[in-house]
Amino acid sequence: MLSVLIIDDDVEFCSMLREYMARHQVQLSMVHSGVQGLSAIQGGSYDLILLDIMLPEMDGFSVLQALPCPSPAPIILLTAQSGDHELVTGLDLGADDYITKPINPRELIARIHAVLRRSARLQAVPVVAMRSPSLDPARRCLRVQQQSIQLTDVEYSILEALMASPGEVMTRDHLVRHVFQRDFHPLDRSLDMHISRLRKKLDVVTQARLKIRSVRNMGYAYLQDSPLSSVM
Repeated sequence: MLSVLIIDDDVEFCSMLREYMARHQVQLSMVHSGVQGLSAIQGGSYDLILLDIMLPEMDGFSVLQALPCPSPAPIILLTAQSGDHELVTGLDLGADDYITKPINPRELIARIHAVLRRSARLQAVPVVAMRSPSLDPARRCLRVQQQSIQLTDVEYSILEALMASPGEVMTRDHLVRHVFQRDFHPLDRSLDMHISRLRKKLDVVTQARLKIRSVRNMGYAYLQDSPLSSVM
């Protein structure tokens, strides 16, 4: 069974979710405050963590800030907030995905398995030997000459897909299916927010020599200016 930790102050919700997940081969451990959650993460071993943003004593953002990077396990945020600011903050702090309350348990199970498949795939891929820039899946980073950009699993998967076909437009539908392993929905901003974060990292380290260009009503394309050498 999968071992999942949920950090949420709604005891009744957690108990109902634990019963549901047990029928789907998921063992759910529960704690109900940020302080308890941080202690449980540091003292336990879990395949995945479900983290509510609104928590007593210590909110979900503070828990994320207190964790090492990368975190001991993939993290899915549980949030009643639908605003971009809150979600971007969570992704900036290292969350792998999010789901908005009220939560559909079937969708949550699907998200859990998708995040774990992505994490397992990255761990199984050997380091790709190529000229700069290059992707290192073992360390989840992009290497550009003597520099290294640390990436989350999601950022790595996005960049991997885009760099595989430099200059070609990847549709949002294709990227969402490849990265999140779910169908694209026009109101889902997950991909756009992750790409926004990724662009900031690329701009800081590569002085805009590596670019992710938006193509209106279609998707994104990876571009690379000289003097960096070509990839893949």
